[in-house]
Amino acid sequence: MEYHKTKDIIHVKQILGHEKIDNTMIYINLEQALFQTGDSSEYTTRVVKTVKGARAFLEAGFEYVIDMNGLKLFRRRK
Repeated sequence: MEYHKTKDIIHVKQILGHEKIDNTMIYINLEQALFQTGDSSEYTTRVVKTVKGARAFLEAGFEYVIDMNGLKLFRRRK
């Protein structure tokens, strides 16, 4: 869960007390399996055009997903 929040593998390695990054990768792979291939109905999604709108969604806990046709897509777990 910490990697999902921070996307910082070194931080997670230190928290877990691993000496080798290979051990941490086990947990990173689990995170990717759980969150990257999840059912889209598990998320609330939003689309914005402006930087101001994007900032508001980031502050509200949304995660940036992709830029598409000049629009920014965000998601947050329900």
